Amino acid sequence: MPGCSSAWATAFGRGRACWHDWPDPMHLELAREHRLRETDALRRRAVLRRRRFRRGVYLLPSMFTLANMFCGYACVVFAMQGKYETAAPFVAFAVMLDALDGRIARLTGTTSAFGLEFDSLADVISFGIAPAILTFAWGLAPLGRLGWAAGFIFVTAGAIRLARFNIQTSTDKRYFVGMPIPAAAGVPASTVFVFPTPLQDYQTALPALALVLIPAVLMVSTIRFRSFKTIDLQARRSYTILLVLALILVAIATHPRWTL
Repeated sequence: MPGCSSAWATAFGRGRACWHDWPDPMHLELAREHRLRETDALRRRAVLRRRRFRRGVYLLPSMFTLANMFCGYACVVFAMQGKYETAAPFVAFAVMLDALDGRIARLTGTTSAFGLEFDSLADVISFGIAPAILTFAWGLAPLGRLGWAAGFIFVTAGAIRLARFNIQTSTDKRYFVGMPIPAAAGVPASTVFVFPTPLQDYQTALPALALVLIPAVLMVSTIRFRSFKTIDLQARRSYTILLVLALILVAIATHPRWTL
């Protein structure tokens, strides 16, 4: 029957057309592999970008620690040159940098064992050795061996204070056990900054021993000192506090020697 033959031919032709329209399985496999390769490449690039960013972030707090160490070294250099008024402020700069490196590491989530040890070594230089040499060159040199022995006691107490702080695990974060070494370093440094004229004889140099021996005893003591790390800066405060801070800034700007 001609009609039937024509119908079969039409159906067969449509079937062939549909068969040719189907995608080739090999092409599908190649396309799938290509997409997988592109996805893997994108993932690898993202991982590399994250690693580069993480290395940069880890470097940031270490740079502040390095600057802290440089301030301690500069203090020693100027103290050996007899420029005590120039040397003393470097201890204050080191205190500010020491406070910043820890906060930056915590805010960026980049705290590490290396950073802790590096910070401790920098603190020994900036807050232990530098203030001791500054005080000896300024006022303890007339005491001879007694003077440099007192300076060494200060350095030893500072190192013990840092070592004890590093191994403490369960303590009240609101308090420090023993005077923090930056605060101890500020005692002789601020005194030298206020009275930069060096001490020349034994009698006037003898009271200067208290500048290093008293902080040394406080550093290795078990006296608790208030920590300012737990103060909530985002909490609401009285307007009086803002006024007090403004007065302190004005005093520092107008009379920095006596204010500090």
